[in-house]
Amino acid sequence: MSASPAMQEYLAEAYRIAYYQDNNPYISTSALADVMHVSAPAVTRMVQRLRDAGYLEHEPYRGIMLTPLGEQSALQSIRRHRLVEVFLVNVMKFGWEEVHDAADTLGESVTDAVVDRMEMMAEFPRRCPHGEPIPSADGDMPRVRDFPLNEQAPGGTFAISRVNTHDADKLKYLGEMGLKPGAQFVLNSRAPFNGPIQLSIHGETLVIGHELGGVLRVCSPEEFDLKR
Repeated sequence: MSASPAMQEYLAEAYRIAYYQDNNPYISTSALADVMHVSAPAVTRMVQRLRDAGYLEHEPYRGIMLTPLGEQSALQSIRRHRLVEVFLVNVMKFGWEEVHDAADTLGESVTDAVVDRMEMMAEFPRRCPHGEPIPSADGDMPRVRDFPLNEQAPGGTFAISRVNTHDADKLKYLGEMGLKPGAQFVLNSRAPFNGPIQLSIHGETLVIGHELGGVLRVCSPEEFDLKR
């Protein structure tokens, strides 16, 4: 049984949750419900379908885990979505705040051959416009290690790794300040009690709030350029 677009979406989100957990392939159905913005009964029904089709295993009190078949389907879906986003931004010049929903729609219909051509035209990117890693055609997913900006000690030089939001207004605002994946900056200060964060980027000093700082995931400049 081939996975429907709805099944692929669940598999992709399940993979993404597990990817950012440390050495734990199991995820809870409640975590999946949260990211999918659906009810617990809806997740239970989909988990049953995916288990019956061989895409995942479900262990009571441990949660769900993708099978090799489920992981393969998830990676294909993630690859399509993120490469479509890159193509829309880098080649077609859409704003990075515009492309998430469009990539969901287009990703359901483009063929692997079209995705491969998009990858070539976008010059083989390692990350999507929001900084998420892009799997290779054979299913190799680069490993990302990053941390919230609002938890880092002042004085260090960092690169924006990922922007953990799809909110168009936040993305547009961050883009106007130059705070996009790959941008390097110095963290000057972080006020106590969830106060403002001051950083220097491109010779300018910026101040952002604690909450917005949590949206930005950062890494060392050397770690940004993912290696396969």
